[in-house]
Amino acid sequence: MAHSPRLVVLDGHTLNPGDLSWSELKSLADCVIHARTASADIVERSRDAEILLTNKTPVNADTIAACGKLRCIGVLATGFNIVDIAAARARGIPVTNVPSYSTGSVAEHTFALLLELARGVGRHAVGVREGRWASAADFCYWETPQVELEGLVLGLVGGGRIGQAVARVGRAFGMDVRIASSRGGPPELESVLRAADVVSLHCPLTPATKHLVNETTLSWMKPGAFLVNTSRGPLIDESALAAALNSGRLAGAALDVLSSEPPPAGHPLFTARNCLITPHIAWTTSAARKRLLRTAVENLRAFLAGQPQNVVN
Repeated sequence: MAHSPRLVVLDGHTLNPGDLSWSELKSLADCVIHARTASADIVERSRDAEILLTNKTPVNADTIAACGKLRCIGVLATGFNIVDIAAARARGIPVTNVPSYSTGSVAEHTFALLLELARGVGRHAVGVREGRWASAADFCYWETPQVELEGLVLGLVGGGRIGQAVARVGRAFGMDVRIASSRGGPPELESVLRAADVVSLHCPLTPATKHLVNETTLSWMKPGAFLVNTSRGPLIDESALAAALNSGRLAGAALDVLSSEPPPAGHPLFTARNCLITPHIAWTTSAARKRLLRTAVENLRAFLAGQPQNVVN
């Protein structure tokens, strides 16, 4: 009988909280699936794995060194910054990711956030339930400025798959879309930020893009502009953003990601003026998670056939 490789999933709950099936994965390997893995347990749970799958649980150089049987690391996401890919490469271990699975879902969530900033649909619906319309002096009322998107400049930082999808939606709304490549350098970024009424981040997190949005780059943005981030939290210097919001220099921000997840109680953006935060849910539609799991299975099947795909190192 052929050897069935030992596969360990370190944090399967966010991908599959119970509404999907692991059966295809289990048909290809001897699977141990953990809902979550604490930092202290990573090495012990990974030690005998030949194939390691992780979403947000870090796989660092020490973990890789402790796993003598390890042959492949699969990231259950598009971003792969939680794996030390250099250490894996030094051991000849391919690291795979899952590109493109959430493009539509993240683009939709980007506009859900932007529309809430612009029109305050959720806020006003709550106000109606609390009786504010019933007690209004007029046939209508609004508590926030109502902003029309048509004709506004949408500045995108990052022109990859998600950035291009957001650009298409923006153009459908009649927005003037400008794109700054994450590799375009400060002059291109400054030009886009100065022109934009709305800035939306869609670039990967790298040493060069950490705190891309900081006190200096925020000063380039138009007074009264909106900022949206559905990419990675550390792209933003959060203290600088809180200061820009609280001073009224920016009209608002909407974020699906923060630099620490889950964030600590008392995070400065929790009380910042007109700051909307959702708990990293842009990627979590059922359709997107099904695509993610399907591609993870295809990645495993390709690796076992000796032809790894979606290799990032």
